[in-house]
Amino acid sequence: MRRKRSAKVIATLGPGTSTEEMIADLFEAGADVFRLNFSHGSQEDHRWRYHTVRALEEKRHRPVGVLLDLQGPKLRVGEFNGGEVELKPGQAFRLDLKDEIGDKHRASLLHPEVFEALESDTELLLDDGRIRLKVTDRGPDFADTEVVTGGPLSDHKGVNLPSTVLDLSSLTEKDLDDLRFGLELGVDWVALSFVQRPEDIAHARKLIAGRAGVMSKLEKPAALDHLDEIINLSDAVMVARGDLGVEVPPEKVPALQKRIVFKCRAAGKPVVVATQMLDSMVHAPTPTRAEASDVATAIYDGADAVMLSAETAVGNYPVEAVMMMDRIIQQVEKDPHYRRMLETHRYAPEATAADAITAAARQVAQTISASVIVTFSSTGSTTLRCARERPVVPILGLTSRADTARKLALAWGVHSVQTEDLQTFRDMVEVAIRVAKHEEFADVGDPLVITAGVPFGTPGATNILRIAWVE
Repeated sequence: MRRKRSAKVIATLGPGTSTEEMIADLFEAGADVFRLNFSHGSQEDHRWRYHTVRALEEKRHRPVGVLLDLQGPKLRVGEFNGGEVELKPGQAFRLDLKDEIGDKHRASLLHPEVFEALESDTELLLDDGRIRLKVTDRGPDFADTEVVTGGPLSDHKGVNLPSTVLDLSSLTEKDLDDLRFGLELGVDWVALSFVQRPEDIAHARKLIAGRAGVMSKLEKPAALDHLDEIINLSDAVMVARGDLGVEVPPEKVPALQKRIVFKCRAAGKPVVVATQMLDSMVHAPTPTRAEASDVATAIYDGADAVMLSAETAVGNYPVEAVMMMDRIIQQVEKDPHYRRMLETHRYAPEATAADAITAAARQVAQTISASVIVTFSSTGSTTLRCARERPVVPILGLTSRADTARKLALAWGVHSVQTEDLQTFRDMVEVAIRVAKHEEFADVGDPLVITAGVPFGTPGATNILRIAWVE
């Protein structure tokens, strides 16, 4: 099944999309990767969804990516007498470590790391930024604050500290248990929440040990101070605009999104733009024009993938949301201005043999009007370097490993196929021609551009560029 676009679609599975028929419909509509959101649902719920996706993959003979999204630490206030209080601007309000029912004067916040990090005038945001507090005094087990922006505050609302780095691991005990569970299942990507520093990625990489790709979710302003290091340590990056939009002013989010996307593209790391992309389609059959423009902007910038969250997890129109995303992407990619923007933001190849070959492959494919670039890669690194070039023709990513084929389902322009192991150079050419014909990328007489590394199976050893014609 060949997609008629280069950017990919990630669809979140949830209560509204947890039947075999619905998951198949989402795939048919255009979902390339399925997200399992471990902030919601039981492990058994996610086990069923995972195996349903794998059964679909076998039936449709297409590699499908599965993304495990870890919940991460959640800072929340406790409960209130009556379930809700009303905070007035200018009033005093205390947060403390007492595990007691709160009222309009105080609330429990059972996270000692927060009080250790607070300073006078530190700003706290509650309930996704609807409530704003400023610290006036603090101790090891309390913080006295002044209400800057008031309103209703109810049980278990979230707390954000945009200007504070907490001495808190990005992996809770729940996350560690979910991570073990997901890796045993065989997920392809792990999305890491609450990333504040490069050490958070290094810790996760050590635990994952190459069993899945590590995707860093950029949702904390502190992470942006170490952006280059975090991108370098990650296998992919997600612009998680929901939490990021709470902790930084909304007017800064578009520029930050572009900055992250361009840096990931320069590094050759897949980048996902996520959160509220078609949010109105949770309840409506069509998006707003602003939402359509938002998705289009991410595609014009060259993002590898765009993600649907509540739209497909709990929305009333999940299939329609995927179809809309698919149509927007296709429309953008047909626009001549899209290709001009990609060319404007082309990045110079690094001084390696692999980059020299992939950059040449893009140029040769464009010069001879090749129908496709075929890459052979055991780890996917060669194919990702080719995707970094954003060629005008599709990329047929061939690999002998199922896990690599599934990971590449996330990458821009890549149609991944699992093939047999290659033994000789002649095998490489014959397999490339056969698969290109079978997957409907080329007809008899069409030229192909092929890249690979000899000896076969050596990661990062791309050293061959070959032109072949379909017979």
